[in-house]
Amino acid sequence: MTRVLVVEDDPQLVRALVINLQARQYGVDAAPDGATALRLAALRQPDVVMLDLGLPDMDGVDVIKALRGWTRVPILVLSARQASDEKVAALDAGADDYITKPFSMDELLARLRAAVRRREDTPLVPESTVVETDEFTVDLRAKKATRGGHDIRLTPTEWHLLEILITNPGRLITQKHLLQEVWGVSQSNKTNYLRVYMAQLRRKLETDPAHPRYLITEPGMGYRFEG
Repeated sequence: MTRVLVVEDDPQLVRALVINLQARQYGVDAAPDGATALRLAALRQPDVVMLDLGLPDMDGVDVIKALRGWTRVPILVLSARQASDEKVAALDAGADDYITKPFSMDELLARLRAAVRRREDTPLVPESTVVETDEFTVDLRAKKATRGGHDIRLTPTEWHLLEILITNPGRLITQKHLLQEVWGVSQSNKTNYLRVYMAQLRRKLETDPAHPRYLITEPGMGYRFEG
């Protein structure tokens, strides 16, 4: 049974989440504040954490940082905070996804299923470093991309970006993180670098670059690779 830890101080929302999750055979623990959440996470070892940022005793971002000190459990943020900088702060702290309230239960459950799949996926190992899609193949060890049986020439910068994204399948990687990793900068005014290079990658790898299937933009936040 997949265990979910719900960290939320709104009793009505907690009740709705518990009912919906248990009806789908999830095991559920609930915590009304950050301190209880951290204690239950250590005690119950959940498979996924659903976390509200506005907790009564501490900010949800601090809960994320505390969890990331010892576990890679997927963390889905459920929050009414809609400002891009707040979303980015949660993602940079280590959250895997961000769902803005109010949300549909169907969307939430789909995001939960995706998080569970990512957790269960076998991580890449040196003997298995080839990522295949219907449109292109990437060999991480050989640092080579092919499409339709032909090698795709990627610049070192394009390769670095692609490597970060495909080794974190399904996870939203923030603009700040990519800028820091690839260019050593995190200034928001450098995001045009990302737009240019992501557009180049899509032209080289995607069948329809204007409607990408694999290299997805999350406006104002970052990018994700959907394998």
